[in-house]
Amino acid sequence: MSQLQRIAIAPSQFQQGQILLTKEQQHYLVRVLRLREGDRFIAMDGRGKWWLAQLEKEQAQVLEPLTVATELPVSITLIVALPKGNGFDEVVRCCTELGVACIAPVLSDRTLLYPSPQKLERWRRIAAEAAEQSERSFVPTILEPVAFNTGLSSIMSDLSLTNSQKYICVARGDSPHLKDCLQHKQEGTIIVATGPEGGWTAKEIESAIAAGFQPVSLGRRILRAVTAPVVALSLITAACEV
Repeated sequence: MSQLQRIAIAPSQFQQGQILLTKEQQHYLVRVLRLREGDRFIAMDGRGKWWLAQLEKEQAQVLEPLTVATELPVSITLIVALPKGNGFDEVVRCCTELGVACIAPVLSDRTLLYPSPQKLERWRRIAAEAAEQSERSFVPTILEPVAFNTGLSSIMSDLSLTNSQKYICVARGDSPHLKDCLQHKQEGTIIVATGPEGGWTAKEIESAIAAGFQPVSLGRRILRAVTAPVVALSLITAACEV
């Protein structure tokens, strides 16, 4: 079963025991993966449901539901200041593999990238592909980029996040290491924020603290803006994995 190919579908494609495949999915299954009619594959709706399916021309017959236990016992929201270039593509890919539930890109005072609307669709496609590859049950939510303070306000107004553990990663100072803050916290919701090239400004850190975030360190070395999110997610995964 583990050797079968996997594709992500929209929940609406599952209808009456069948999966209605898009033209792109048909091309991928037949032309790229070289599957033939009658071959089996795994379909995932990105919301926790997996099915064993059998290809039948323009659709697939669902044979049975599958149980997959690959998700973390915590829900992780990553707030990440957009790095320059295409670095955010790799952040989305790696953090999806590590188990993030939601990625909230923000524009900080030192942000150098102001993405086009097409970027958001690209990031969501990368997240879906990474979820397929890593056998995730859920495809992470990728939010639209907003100003850092706007992102903080959204978190403060979201009742489901009011009792979450909130951390903002800072590069210098005497803040406790993130791994030490996570030792006995293995369930619930964790929000972690990582900064841009040059780090968060003092004003941004103050705003985060006012919103209930605890400053934490990721170690003595200065990490790149695309490295810090991966390190933070790795530490949380190591502390919370069952």
